[in-house]
Amino acid sequence: MTDLETVDYVEQPSAYAFDETVQRLLKAIDGAGMSVLARIDHAAGARHIGMTMPSTIVILYGHPRGGTPIMQAAPHAALDLPLRALVRETEGGKVMVAYHPIAALLRRDGVPDDLARRLEPAQKLLLEAIR
Repeated sequence: MTDLETVDYVEQPSAYAFDETVQRLLKAIDGAGMSVLARIDHAAGARHIGMTMPSTIVILYGHPRGGTPIMQAAPHAALDLPLRALVRETEGGKVMVAYHPIAALLRRDGVPDDLARRLEPAQKLLLEAIR
């Protein structure tokens, strides 16, 4: 069992401002041959209803080559795919990037270990992009 399997989420501060952090993540995802499937802007949603919150975006990303074999092995793993990353700005202005360690989630879905670990590099590249 790795350390990532004992935590609910991984969160790391970014060395960059919010917009640059988002752009660096998008570039890393694209550079790895994956696609951004959606961007959910929670702060925009808050503004829409007359509320405020710090900049907060969830990025959904992946590639069918990575996810399809996993969903074939355990169809309900589709509930945890595609991969997601949270980019948020704290009240103090610090930018954080977070995600749920996918291998642990997929193992709980009954995905064999070798398949579950296949997506870990797709998450780790995000942390490399913000250092």
